[in-house]
Amino acid sequence: MNRREFLKSFSAAVPMTVAGRVWAAPKTDLRLLVVFLRGAYDATNVLIPISSDFYYEARPTLAVPRPGRGSVDAALSLTADWGLHPALKDSLWPFWERKQIAFVPFAGTDDLTRSHFETQNSIELGQPLQATRDYNSGFMARLVAVLNRAKPIAFTDQLPLIFRGRDPIPNIGIGTVGKPGIDERQARIIEGMYAHDALGGAVSEGFRVRDDVYRSISKEMAAADRGAVSAKGFELSARRIGRLMRDQYNLGFVDVGGWDTHVGQGGATGYLANRLSEIGRALAGYAEEIGPGAWTNTLVVVISEFGRTFRENGDRGTDHGHGTVYWVLGGAVKGGRIAGEQVRITAATLFQNRDYPVLADYRSLLGGLFQRVYGLDRSLIERIFPASTPRDFTLI
Repeated sequence: MNRREFLKSFSAAVPMTVAGRVWAAPKTDLRLLVVFLRGAYDATNVLIPISSDFYYEARPTLAVPRPGRGSVDAALSLTADWGLHPALKDSLWPFWERKQIAFVPFAGTDDLTRSHFETQNSIELGQPLQATRDYNSGFMARLVAVLNRAKPIAFTDQLPLIFRGRDPIPNIGIGTVGKPGIDERQARIIEGMYAHDALGGAVSEGFRVRDDVYRSISKEMAAADRGAVSAKGFELSARRIGRLMRDQYNLGFVDVGGWDTHVGQGGATGYLANRLSEIGRALAGYAEEIGPGAWTNTLVVVISEFGRTFRENGDRGTDHGHGTVYWVLGGAVKGGRIAGEQVRITAATLFQNRDYPVLADYRSLLGGLFQRVYGLDRSLIERIFPASTPRDFTLI
């Protein structure tokens, strides 16, 4: 399927009403996976402003060398202004060459608390910052509510805020799945206890999902015990997620920690470079497990709560910032480019003299993306992201 056919299948979507509920009817089995890098990853050392002399002045120990110096530690040239961290050469760089990944710099939210918890909440809820927060209404749960063929799952130990809503959504911590601690007899007893309770459906669904996932991956778990797992097991987890998204689910969420790099962050090598290698291999493994055909109908969106300070600190790390960089991958993504509004990086263009500014509001960005790929009209986008205007970044 080429991009024209991909878009045609989406544009044929027609909203309809069933029993008073509005549904969207996309004519595709699109798979959407949202990856949340918790801890605020240092976007400046992933999508590197190689044309900015100020970048190299502000990061005397953390800056990644410019491309073209014949060094394995040099940034990979994307455009005249931007480079990619060399730790991603064997994983994300091939997506760039195939034009299947786009980066959106200066993205994020107007939340200025610079608190991990507050800003993660803001992102996951997707509600206007000035409104009273409803902690039982995450934006992906609202997306599920307007799609009639959504099969959602959270690959997390606890149901994340982003998926909280009126309908039960299964979750499972796929990185630590082993033999179920509760056997079938015990599960039936627990289900009986909740049979006449409002939570009954969620309890039964939880046990069903647990059993399905365990059967799906139990054989590979044995292989992992023989050393098949990559660093921190994330690459293997991503392949498990890929199989489940390929065969059973079409709307997923996973979060990955370890990005709060206040101390000893490293530049071309070191702590951050190791984490980037892991996430890069994980995404490449996910795409490989999905398979070339299904990859055409797959989107992966990588987000984080905020960016980090542009200048390095005294501990050779970076602190809590503001604007960040979002990644969008997929077989039909209009990639190989840096999308959205951009500014040249100087001391004068920093937000509050310390951070990237936010030029692409994440609610507008994701709203425009959902509008395009699902064929949703403005009234449905308004349900997902209230008081927000969707923007089409032509990512598809």
